Amino acid sequence: MPRHSDPSPKHNEALAGLLGLGSQSARKSHYPQLQERLQELETERNRYKWLFEHAVHGIFQANMQHGLLSANPALARMLGYDDPQQVLWSLSGLAKYLFIGGAAELLHIEAELNSTGALLAYETQLRRRDGSVIEVLMNLLLKPDEAGLFEGFVADITARKQAELRMQQLNDELEQRVSARTAELEQANHNLRLQIAERERIEQALREARDTAQAANLSKDKYLAAASHDLLQPLNAARLLISTLRERSLPASEQNLVERSHQALEGAEDLLADLLDISRLDQAAIKADIDTYSLAELFEPLASEFEPLAAAAGLRLRVRGPDVAISTDLRLLTRILRNFLSNACRYTQQGGILLGARRRGNFIDLQVCDSGCGIAQDQLQAIFLEFNQLNVERAAERKGVGLGLAIVERIAGILGYTIKVRSQPGRGSTFSIRVPLAKTVRAPLTAQPKAAPLSLGDPLPGRRLLVIDNELSILHSMSALLEQWGCTVLTASDYTAALQALDGQAPELILADYHLDQGLIGCTLVEQLRQHFAQPIATVIISADRSDECRRQLAQLGMPLLNKPVKPGKLRAVLSQLLQSA
Repeated sequence: MPRHSDPSPKHNEALAGLLGLGSQSARKSHYPQLQERLQELETERNRYKWLFEHAVHGIFQANMQHGLLSANPALARMLGYDDPQQVLWSLSGLAKYLFIGGAAELLHIEAELNSTGALLAYETQLRRRDGSVIEVLMNLLLKPDEAGLFEGFVADITARKQAELRMQQLNDELEQRVSARTAELEQANHNLRLQIAERERIEQALREARDTAQAANLSKDKYLAAASHDLLQPLNAARLLISTLRERSLPASEQNLVERSHQALEGAEDLLADLLDISRLDQAAIKADIDTYSLAELFEPLASEFEPLAAAAGLRLRVRGPDVAISTDLRLLTRILRNFLSNACRYTQQGGILLGARRRGNFIDLQVCDSGCGIAQDQLQAIFLEFNQLNVERAAERKGVGLGLAIVERIAGILGYTIKVRSQPGRGSTFSIRVPLAKTVRAPLTAQPKAAPLSLGDPLPGRRLLVIDNELSILHSMSALLEQWGCTVLTASDYTAALQALDGQAPELILADYHLDQGLIGCTLVEQLRQHFAQPIATVIISADRSDECRRQLAQLGMPLLNKPVKPGKLRAVLSQLLQSA
């Protein structure tokens, strides 16, 4: 029985045939297969050889003891050599000519291969033939069947490394720029904070300067308002005394002196009145009281006032206007037109003056035209400035200091009206102001039937009048003027003195100052006297107070108001009207 360890006859026969030890016929039967297999192996070898020689990346085979055994052309070109045979260095040659890290790096590679059998994605630097350095990526595989033999695949990553380096440089530059820009912004912010602080300091200084200026301006306005009474009191007394002298028969030389004194006082009064008006306008103390009026209510008093002045200057004043109603503040608008007419009379030497009106849709243009000296075009805007006067002939006869048109412009601003000026030197000027029309006309406040005068003569002589004022000079000057007009004049400074002077008999008319001593109001004292005598005694209030509050209060009480300094002609007219109707 055969043993299992002995090959069978069939097995021996097959083995002998494979080794070519069988019979001749058996060997011949295996030749075609061997030939085909050898061709396949040759083809495979050629394919690997072609890939080895034409690979893009470097390929090599090396031994831990003998260095490089083979290398492909790509590796030779990568290192700057023409022939792969030139790079087949021994182990010492690798350390000297190839690896930048030298023998230490080779020991590191050997240790890694022995430890893991492979070294993948290993980045290092290789030295080229010209001494330059390239960055490479290696994959090394240890062949397990042959001790110390390994194969390597090398890719040139110099371009990528340079790109990474450039990217890092760009990042560094960007960080530097960001840091620099941040520093610039921080510096800019710091400078801005300094500028803001400086601006706040300047604004605070400006606010303080503004507050100081406003306080000074307010102090000035308050001073003018407070001092107006004291300033006007002596002027009023002087005016009354001068008027008393003017009505007396005096030698020609003395009469001339009186007239000159009268003109000087008028100039001072007009200047002071203008200054007070400017002060009140700058304080916004004047408010518009808009109502409806007929145009006749505006034009007729102005015509009555300026016709004698124009005639005295050898001029003709004409008044033309349609029968329309206007919506305005009559007092303020009258002040504007009065200034226009006053300037027209002042600057017109011959010819005439026209006070007229032209309709413009829902508005009407109120015009004052003159044939005077005219105004140059380059001076039209300057005439509305304070303390500005035209440089024309007859300068010695002009009055004031050039505040009139400045006041007019401020009043027009309060009313919201537009002022226009047309002028031609040597031909005259036209001042106009546009006023809104009203839809209906109300009955004028003064539109009452005029009572026929009780007497055709002078109503003043023999009348018993009471003058109340806290200024002794006013009492003396008013008494002198009224006594010259034929009146019997009693004077007092308060209620007790008034009762003593009247001696139980009521006066026919009272002339009372508005502001008396110890805060007493003249109209209040008059009411006390009316109650005492149980009579509605006719009263005229005289005051330097030009406020709207004072005017409204007296209008409600039905007491006429004359502002200081009192014009004697106007005073006589008011007294005559009140005494005739009493």
